[in-house]
Amino acid sequence: MLTERFVLLLLLIFALPMWSKAQMRSVNLPPEVQADNSVIFRIKAPDAKQVILLGTWPPSMYNFTIPMVKKDSIWEAKTGPLPSAMYEYRYLIDGISTTEPGSSLVTRDGVNVENRLMVPGPLADLIDAKDVPHGQVTAVWYPSPTIGGNRRMMVYTPPGYEKSKQKYPVMYLLHGAGGDEDVWVNRGRANYIMDNLIALGKATPMIVVITNGNPNTPAEPLDRSYVSKTNENIMGGMSSQKFEESLVKDVVPYIEGNYRVIADPDHRAITGFSMGGFQTQNITNNNPAMFKYIGVMSMGLFSSAAPNMKYDKDANVKQLQALKTANPKVYWIAIGKADFLYQSVVKLKALYDEAGLKYTYQETDHHHEWNAWRLYLTEFAPMCFK
Repeated sequence: MLTERFVLLLLLIFALPMWSKAQMRSVNLPPEVQADNSVIFRIKAPDAKQVILLGTWPPSMYNFTIPMVKKDSIWEAKTGPLPSAMYEYRYLIDGISTTEPGSSLVTRDGVNVENRLMVPGPLADLIDAKDVPHGQVTAVWYPSPTIGGNRRMMVYTPPGYEKSKQKYPVMYLLHGAGGDEDVWVNRGRANYIMDNLIALGKATPMIVVITNGNPNTPAEPLDRSYVSKTNENIMGGMSSQKFEESLVKDVVPYIEGNYRVIADPDHRAITGFSMGGFQTQNITNNNPAMFKYIGVMSMGLFSSAAPNMKYDKDANVKQLQALKTANPKVYWIAIGKADFLYQSVVKLKALYDEAGLKYTYQETDHHHEWNAWRLYLTEFAPMCFK
């Protein structure tokens, strides 16, 4: 017992220098949302020389960073009025990034952990947990012979699924690079969005399958020892297209063999953002008759985003001709004007116009960020299975 206490004491002594004096004395002061949806952020850090507020603010209003002003021992910044949404934020105290001290209102996207803030209004009403019937989210392990071993995905079943005999359509929902199968639930709020859309009659009750799009790791959190054994980084995993092959050969058959689903193209949808948008294109280009509802979020021609990856335009055009013949009911593209991948979508649209593939286009003011992707899900889901 004495030895264990001595070891713990040594660990504490050596860990303390890693924290700034200003950070150790910072105190939790939750943000205040005002009646006009402006927000006052405060943090007590009396020894800090500089405090900066970082957040996913609308690009038309702010950059990501907002300097805070010191008033006695309290640092303060006011934002807004902000449009209704869920925002992520954190603090930079003398150059050290930290979440709000003591707050449990956090989200995770891969290695990124930040606080969250709900600003009331129409969009927040679709994102927040409301007093409506709720579906179930289950972590499901499934065999993946294509990639090797067992892998994990999250499966949302709509309210009433357990007690009914009804068969449901399915949406396959894909995440971006650095994320995992938990991120569309943890940060994307997909289950709450679906609950609220279904309760309002805006979306058809459906099963939502949220996969892990990284072929080099089986489940969250991203297991770095596993990644090193497979000798693949994220870009390598994307270029291999092993995940795309696995979704078609492993995931879809598992879902259709273990859940009450309507197993035909008219009742399958697929969508994803960033890397997930790239994977959505690969899957539907290679399997043009498999999905009748397709959504590409924040991703265009991948040659624009990563010139080092090989791109064969003639082969792509041939795929698009087959997709055009398959005649999807919805092909939806969405991008933010401030997104660093915006020009890649300009090129994607030009190629689709050249190939004669019909699509619906949605352009917003967003960066490459979750405010966009949560919004896009609220818009794409109601288009499906109508």
